[in-house]
Amino acid sequence: MPVILSTHPLHPQVETRLAEAGILRIAAERQPAALVEEARDADIVIVRAPLPPELFTAAPRLRAAIRHGAGLDMIPIKEATAAGVLVANVPGANARTVAEHVFLVTLAMLRRLRLMDRDLRTSGWSAARAHADHGAELSGRIMGIVGMGNVGRAVCRIAQGFGLEVIANTRTRSALPEGVRMVGLDELFAQADVVVLCCPLTDETRGLADRARIGRMKPTALLVNVSRGPVVDDDALLAALSEGRIGGAALDVFTVQPLPQDHPYFGFDNVILTPHAAGITRESMLRMGMGAAEEAVRVLKGELPVNLCNPEAVALYRTRFPQQPLQAG
Repeated sequence: MPVILSTHPLHPQVETRLAEAGILRIAAERQPAALVEEARDADIVIVRAPLPPELFTAAPRLRAAIRHGAGLDMIPIKEATAAGVLVANVPGANARTVAEHVFLVTLAMLRRLRLMDRDLRTSGWSAARAHADHGAELSGRIMGIVGMGNVGRAVCRIAQGFGLEVIANTRTRSALPEGVRMVGLDELFAQADVVVLCCPLTDETRGLADRARIGRMKPTALLVNVSRGPVVDDDALLAALSEGRIGGAALDVFTVQPLPQDHPYFGFDNVILTPHAAGITRESMLRMGMGAAEEAVRVLKGELPVNLCNPEAVALYRTRFPQQPLQAG
């Protein structure tokens, strides 16, 4: 039977589905050398942790690396393609989960929820209630969204329900929902009361939120990052927070993960930190997992993944597995 390796445990229903299709193995460790060793006899890898590039040349049976989610930064696509390994993902499965998180942290910052809860527990009613005098409403503000993919569009739908004006910057103007104004990045950072980063990490977006753009933000503006850590220049953001030049930040992703416990971000009361969990709920885990499982089953049946991310690998794949020619799924 084919071997299906998952870098992490999966939703129980997903594990059941995969166990019907082959021998399901959950990685005991996620260090690069351990993953290479565990993948040596794998036919499919379900990806929830970064894969080392050398894994693909060390796994002669490997047919596909399937991302449990949308972001592909955990999979070295160049090396996978060179080895004739198919790469697929599950776009959009957790978009509304991430979008809900954006508003969870935005409202928490505007209403000073973190400080209010802390002071009610430690200092009493009056100290906590004093924070309410400095709270702010979300309605009527400007939200700037960087990246109008599945997550960006989900954020936009909720934003419009709150009565927000939405401005955006995205690669393709055709992706803009009705009522959204396209602006340049500099203008977006300058105009928005809430800047939401939900773009993929690419050479173009690395360091996108740099010193100059953060410097354009309003002194009350909030920065929410549900993209990838390197999209933000950490030194620039830390300087703006230290000098009180922006209202606060909510960060779900970081340049180094896990975030070191002594990181300066922990020292700010106006920063909300979450452990790359914006897209994780019971519901989204089931959707992402089932999406990945169905792609795995398609490949094992000799079909192309629906969400194939490296079609240039197909020709070499056919030479590696001539007994199982791929068909369109």
